[in-house]
Amino acid sequence: MIAEMNLSAKAQQLVDLEDKHGAHNYHPVPVVIEKGLGVHVWDVDGKQYYDFLSAYSAVNQGHCHPKIVNTLIEQSQKLTLTSRAFYNSVLGEYEKYMTGIFGYDKLLPMNTGAEGVETALKLARKWGYEKKGVTENDAKIIVCEGNFHGRTISIVSASTDTEARHNYGPFTPGYVTIPYDNISALAEALQDTNVVGFLVEPIQGEAGVYVPQEGYLRTCADMCKAANVLFMADEVQTGIARTGKLLACDHEQVKPDILILGKALSGGMYPVSAVFANDDVMMCVKPGQHGSTYGGNPLGCKIAMTAMQVVFDEKLAENSEVLGELLRNELKAIKSDRITHVRGKGLLNAIIIKEKDGISAWEVCLKLAENGLLAKPTHGDIIRFAPPLVITKEQILDCVAIIKKTMESFS
Repeated sequence: MIAEMNLSAKAQQLVDLEDKHGAHNYHPVPVVIEKGLGVHVWDVDGKQYYDFLSAYSAVNQGHCHPKIVNTLIEQSQKLTLTSRAFYNSVLGEYEKYMTGIFGYDKLLPMNTGAEGVETALKLARKWGYEKKGVTENDAKIIVCEGNFHGRTISIVSASTDTEARHNYGPFTPGYVTIPYDNISALAEALQDTNVVGFLVEPIQGEAGVYVPQEGYLRTCADMCKAANVLFMADEVQTGIARTGKLLACDHEQVKPDILILGKALSGGMYPVSAVFANDDVMMCVKPGQHGSTYGGNPLGCKIAMTAMQVVFDEKLAENSEVLGELLRNELKAIKSDRITHVRGKGLLNAIIIKEKDGISAWEVCLKLAENGLLAKPTHGDIIRFAPPLVITKEQILDCVAIIKKTMESFS
């Protein structure tokens, strides 16, 4: 078993500060980051690392992208928040820009991914009662085993993760849970006429980058349409070019009835999330029935527009597709009996680590950090590899060399 990383006095002091004064609801890799730029971050002692987590895919455009930073500075000196009690000069521009990109009538602005999911759940229920004709309080939403949609009570009520649920009950009713990537299970669940929505991740990220069989999303969307059920895509992590397309649903030409975006929507610069739907769904919500003080604030809106423009200007989806295939091929070429599987799409990838001689995925990540690459395990034996999409071919190969060196050190 490898010991925890040795920290400098400065780093240890900062870790101790968090440990003493902060809630213990995370178990971070023991690296204290002070600066970031592009694909790199630096710790408080000046050591440089490749960031292979990208803040859970929030910094697809790279750390501190200068164009997004400039927008933050310019707008923050002009106007940051008005609440939605008044109109502001940016929100309408933002809504037109984003709905034009993604092809929807309306956008409902929020701040975090979890808020976006909560909004989608409320929208689906509202539509179910007011348009589909479901009896009040009888609406059901289908979710998948292994999902991760956030941490609120309503969302963990739909989770199958025992850690996420333990001692947080009573839970919100109205969910039907089926296996992921299982068409027959969805078909059976859709027979219930009280079902109003099917909430799904196009790729299950937190569960370990589970990529469903080809055609799964297309078939699910078609089945939902036939059953008069809303197909709801949680693309908070998979969206904004992460998987090699602007949206992961684009791989199968699927347009969700409700689309949820967040994280990289603002390039990791500021909390921005958005829920998209057409008028038939979105206009079910009336004034006073849902909202957010910070949702649609001018600072976030300006940042998000610049962050999206960076995606297009720098062809990040195309870069993700090409370099993601290169990364997977290079990872599969590493000769190590500890790597049992490589999977992913675009630059959202994972390796499965076989625990051996007391060396688990956690120890592998500690060694990777020692060698200059930051990643973190999920579900014990899975390491997610998701670098910023601005990464180059040369940098990918450099990172593969670090991973190979790390794995060989355990042989």
